[in-house]
Amino acid sequence: MTPPRRLFTALALASAAALIGCDSGEAIDYSGPTGDWPIYQGDPGAMHYSPLDQVHRGNVADLEVAWTHRSGDYSDGRGEVGATTFQATPIVVNDTMYYCTPFQRVFALDPETGEEKWVFDPELRLRGGAGPYPLNCRGVTYWEEPRPKPGQECQRRILHGTRDSELIALDADTGLPCSGFGDNGRVALREGIGEAPPWEYYPTSPVLAIDDLVVIGALIADNLRIDAPSGVVRAFDVRSGRLVWAWDPVPPAWKKDPNGPTYALGTPNVWSILTGDAERHLVFVPTGNPAPDLFGGLREGIDYYGSSTVALDSRTGEVVWHFQTVHHDVWDFDAASPPTLFQIPGVAEGAPAVAQPTKMGMIFLLHRETGEPLYPVEERPVPQGGVPGEKLSPTQPFPTHPEPLHPTEITPDNVFGFTPWDRGYCADLVRSLKYEGPYTPPSFEGSIQTPHTTGGMNWGGVAIDPVNGLLFTNQTHMALVNQIVTREEAEQLDLSEIHYPNELYLMTGTPYAIRRFPLMSNFGAPCNEPPWGSLQAVDLRTGEVRWRVSLGTTRDQAPPPLWFDLGAPNFGGGIVTAGGIYLIAATTDHSFRAFDIENGEEIWTQRIPVPGNSVPMTYRLGPDRKQFIVLAAGGTPLSKVGDHLIAYTLPN
Repeated sequence: MTPPRRLFTALALASAAALIGCDSGEAIDYSGPTGDWPIYQGDPGAMHYSPLDQVHRGNVADLEVAWTHRSGDYSDGRGEVGATTFQATPIVVNDTMYYCTPFQRVFALDPETGEEKWVFDPELRLRGGAGPYPLNCRGVTYWEEPRPKPGQECQRRILHGTRDSELIALDADTGLPCSGFGDNGRVALREGIGEAPPWEYYPTSPVLAIDDLVVIGALIADNLRIDAPSGVVRAFDVRSGRLVWAWDPVPPAWKKDPNGPTYALGTPNVWSILTGDAERHLVFVPTGNPAPDLFGGLREGIDYYGSSTVALDSRTGEVVWHFQTVHHDVWDFDAASPPTLFQIPGVAEGAPAVAQPTKMGMIFLLHRETGEPLYPVEERPVPQGGVPGEKLSPTQPFPTHPEPLHPTEITPDNVFGFTPWDRGYCADLVRSLKYEGPYTPPSFEGSIQTPHTTGGMNWGGVAIDPVNGLLFTNQTHMALVNQIVTREEAEQLDLSEIHYPNELYLMTGTPYAIRRFPLMSNFGAPCNEPPWGSLQAVDLRTGEVRWRVSLGTTRDQAPPPLWFDLGAPNFGGGIVTAGGIYLIAATTDHSFRAFDIENGEEIWTQRIPVPGNSVPMTYRLGPDRKQFIVLAAGGTPLSKVGDHLIAYTLPN
């Protein structure tokens, strides 16, 4: 029997009502600002801020996946190809998205559909697993001619430093190498740095384009030898690839060895992200440690610029000023975060400023033109008594605005455990080790170091909301153990049985080797109290912490039902928008989150295929278009790995 027509009508009305009820009911607002994301961190000063507000605290929970792009460039390291980590942040400019993969390929995509426009393959030679670090590429850089000449190639360029220690320039419209740049689009970067295997020296962070120059540093493998490759920073002409200047980070009175390499060996390297102020012609350089990281008795002053923020004249490479965040660093506390540039009324009377976040959980606020602290920095006594031959600094700098943000107390009485058994294990372990507070030096018996060498804060950097004067930072809260080993003891160890996170480095050229391992229980959890990951909002005007919440859970690290809201180690960073939201993945659990910047409430969580150890970005390319938020989720060799570039937007 055919149902009556009114039944069809009732069913149709019920279906329509159900569909309406599933939506937030809020129409997309197209009246707000538009903007692209033309630079790796949103702007040359790395504020990680967007004025876009179409996606806001009231509708962020409606975000859904718009498209996903997968390059296929990932590996867990068990084959002939080395392990990968996908830490890229794309850029969007001229209606095109550009990003790089761990295999150093560069993709150009349609930013609203994810469809490929072109792909460039540098045919990476260094794909093997040699060396301690996974294959990686954090981003590419865009530059265009101020007065373009129609019909000529490469009037718009993509600049890219590769694992093969090459600087490559591509035509942004076609993906073809720029023939007039270096040798058919490539400049070799290993000249004058000293002898080194390919995996010991190469760039890992995007280059900086400023004053028609390309400024670039490089990673140098840690703790291997005292005569490691040079940490030189160089600037090349963006059109020709010609070397314009080189900053060799040696003390001002250093006497060059006439028979040595072009640049001094073992100097602090610059592996992290450079920032720039084109108006003042300044490049801001975060430096690492001189070699090796964990014993400094033989440095003879070469750590003058170590673990520092250094301002260079972008036209000449001359040092304008420098500020050292750690004196005589023997903890691998190098300046990992990009120096972040801001200027906010009410913060040091509106002075042009630099915020230098550190692995120690400290943020130093400096005058951009002089390097002088904007608020008092105190030199406080720190533990002494390193191994024979070490030359420790008696004091270390501590900021007072804001105060240090990372907890440092750890005793047998405040260790963490899920049960009395693992808590007792941690208490006994802490009793057996040396800990006298922050900056306890490495020792023969083993010294606790907190924060961990991964932070505190790391290369993911901070985000600054210039309207509300707030700084947002994620941190990891874990401890590790540094144990000095004599050369004779090290030679008896079987290196084939030592794998990350339990490390041994020979520090060739010194009297010692170093063992390093995380302070963890027999259950595999950190011995220090949770949260093991946090997110904080700091009022830059007052220096006070506005709010603090845990970041991440034990999910994807522990089996169900052992999923606890204890925070999680995190690697990457976040962005803040005018919509009142802070967006971050970064954690070991497979989650992408949004927080309300007013109170730290988690207002959106999206499961992702693997951890998103990167920094997201956002764009809206026209008044009739939607805002997109994009995240690279690629995990790490310690978790699952992948190649997921995921774009989110509001539903129609």
